Amino acid sequence: MTRGLVCFDMDRVLVDFLSTWQWVYEKLDINNDESFALYNQGKLDEWSWIIMDLALIKQGCSTKLGEDLQDSHLRHWLADCPMMKGWKDCIQTLLDADFTIAIISGGMQHTAKQIAAAFPSGEPWAKSWGCVDRNTAREYMDGQSSKLLVFSNGWLVNSDGSIPEVGRFNVQMHGKGTVVKILQRRLGIPLEQTVAVGDSSGDISMFKQSGFSINFNPWDERPKAHADLVIEEKDLRLVKEAILRTI
Repeated sequence: MTRGLVCFDMDRVLVDFLSTWQWVYEKLDINNDESFALYNQGKLDEWSWIIMDLALIKQGCSTKLGEDLQDSHLRHWLADCPMMKGWKDCIQTLLDADFTIAIISGGMQHTAKQIAAAFPSGEPWAKSWGCVDRNTAREYMDGQSSKLLVFSNGWLVNSDGSIPEVGRFNVQMHGKGTVVKILQRRLGIPLEQTVAVGDSSGDISMFKQSGFSINFNPWDERPKAHADLVIEEKDLRLVKEAILRTI
């Protein structure tokens, strides 16, 4: 029986950078200031925001490389995205302590799947809610599934490797708590045995749906008031220790 559920945001938590989207923008010398401003003004919903940002990346790829955007471009640009200190030790220790681990993030799915691929389950891949896709299992885990559950955003891929305009939209910025609630129900894990780890106001709904919440590497002051613990130092081993002491 699982000891509990630990839900991690990814960008600025497992990834030591502002966001995986921003990492790609900087590779192309572009920015999404326009779409970000429209979203903050309430003039752009999240689905349209993803579509607009993918169009921006396509244009940036064409301008910088003279090529149409492909899945291979995005995977290549994300390959060296920096990871947070202690990320692997934190997750492995929690898995060894019988916690179920989920990544719930609006960040790009390739990085989330790469993180999940570092923890193969030893069991053959089988389709299930929150599992990595079959191609990730084949390419990185010898056909195994991952011990981690993954919910993230990003891009879709056509059969020829090109990128459609619609994008992947699985996680709402302020709706992560809904994913946590569904996981609790499906896994039979109560709120009291659930931990949420996030950096920003977008993680507050996760905090509210958890018995123990950690505001790690805080983006600003807003999420601090909703967390049981604030960890300023960028070392996920401190998160691991706090969870093991508490749950």
